[in-house]
Amino acid sequence: MRRKELIQRAREVSRPFRVEKGEAFRLKHVDPGDTLEFTAEDKPRAREALAMGVELLAEFQDLLYAQDRWALLLIFQAMDAAGKDGTIKHVMSGVNPQGCQVSSFKAPSSVDLDHDFLWRSNQALPERGRIGIFNRSYYEETLVVRVHPELLERQSLPAQLKDKDIWQHRFQDIRHYECYLARNGIAPLKFFLHVSKKEQKKRFMERLETPEKNWKFSAADIRERAHWDDYMEAYEDTIRHTATPEAPWYVVPADNKWFTRIVVAAAVIDALGQLDLAYPVVSAEARQRLQDAHQALLAED
Repeated sequence: MRRKELIQRAREVSRPFRVEKGEAFRLKHVDPGDTLEFTAEDKPRAREALAMGVELLAEFQDLLYAQDRWALLLIFQAMDAAGKDGTIKHVMSGVNPQGCQVSSFKAPSSVDLDHDFLWRSNQALPERGRIGIFNRSYYEETLVVRVHPELLERQSLPAQLKDKDIWQHRFQDIRHYECYLARNGIAPLKFFLHVSKKEQKKRFMERLETPEKNWKFSAADIRERAHWDDYMEAYEDTIRHTATPEAPWYVVPADNKWFTRIVVAAAVIDALGQLDLAYPVVSAEARQRLQDAHQALLAED
């Protein structure tokens, strides 16, 4: 299949889950078990499609690195056990590690808390020519901090700034920040892996009942699960207020890992396909130097 056909197919798979304008978005309209026209019998075909997508991603990443003009920022947010790590691993498996950098954001340190909420993420932005991956991100500041307002008290903010408008202010800050990134050649792409509560329970049980997976489970996972409805409300509000054409959200059904990975790969391919990537053109002078070098090497024989 030719590159243009792959890009077009990727767009068809990913666009149903793309959110550019959040006003009409409702999380309940996205089925976590959705697989479009694919069925369980299509898994082998889906794996083949993912392999082709990974191969095309590797080609695009090489062009991105060589051109050294754009950077791509992939942001992954999800509830526990939604499959962020596995998705990143499988989708980016063919990418040259030199052109990809992954940053995982856990609880902020005391140093982080002494800075603005975008500070630590800003330190990890990808260089031009590279793909940056945020495993969680500054969006935690409108998700977990909103669900657990006691965390806001740890942030050294003036009291008058911690009022009822703080979330709207943070949404506004994020929109402006992501617009700034896009205007500086860093294309943001945001993924919410939307797993159902039922599927999360199934995956938690598997972690508890499989010794080799015990290490993945934390008692904190159960505590956070108790706030499920609050998190769904926070995710919906966040997506509604921060989805823009420059920095779209993809709300990806995550109950079927094989389908999640296809959609994410397709979205990344679609984004890279729009960047007009190409290898740098070698000038006539540089080409002459290459020819001279070639002749010098031949003369050694």
